[in-house]
Amino acid sequence: MEELLEILTDLHPEVDFETCETLIDDKILDSFDIVSLISEICDQFDVTISAEHIIPKNFNSAKALYALIQKLEDEE
Repeated sequence: MEELLEILTDLHPEVDFETCETLIDDKILDSFDIVSLISEICDQFDVTISAEHIIPKNFNSAKALYALIQKLEDEE
């Protein structure tokens, strides 16, 4: 989780990613951020995030995103 929080903080240092659960709903993360995030996560965690996983529910919080990463790691 720490690695993910570092990636997120690099994108938006002003956001408390440990508590925020409305990253998409409140438009904190935009489409460019999502593309950057996916690239960083794929490199850092050696997973592939397919189009079916790119939904607001998976990107609305760091916890949800980390759960997705764990799920993808388990599948590989």
